[in-house]
Amino acid sequence: MILEVKGKRPSWGRACYIAGNATLAGDIVMGDDCSVWFSAVLRADVDAIRIGDRVNIQDGACIHESGGAPTILEDDVSVGHLANVHGCVVRRGALVGMGATVLDHAEVGEGAIVAANALVTQGTKIGPGEIWAGCPARFVKKAKPGQAEEYARHYVEAKAWYLANE
Repeated sequence: MILEVKGKRPSWGRACYIAGNATLAGDIVMGDDCSVWFSAVLRADVDAIRIGDRVNIQDGACIHESGGAPTILEDDVSVGHLANVHGCVVRRGALVGMGATVLDHAEVGEGAIVAANALVTQGTKIGPGEIWAGCPARFVKKAKPGQAEEYARHYVEAKAWYLANE
């Protein structure tokens, strides 16, 4: 479902896959080679959602924003199944794990990993290449180089399987 809200309609680049039961509403701009999977919801009715290239938003994830806190997902970001990403910045090549929550004004650094079911509280700054886990999330260790980006590459391949059937 693609919905216009307050005169703003979602837009996206080339070779994107948006599952038939995903919802995109409002001020959303998405780059090329992205995928939005089954039952994901992206709602930009208060502020903006900006998504780079090769981003994947997996099944059941929720992307929202707050007034004065747009959600920004840079290139090669993966948002896991049932994750909640709200009014924050997720830098290039980072991974937000399944069921994780990232709250307003938080920043997930380049190539960083937010572990499954972690809670990144408001205003938290996660450094580049760091792995954070727990509730509230805390630094655990450094990620291996390219560890998070591997997921984004897989989803660029997976979306091609679905685009081939359209």
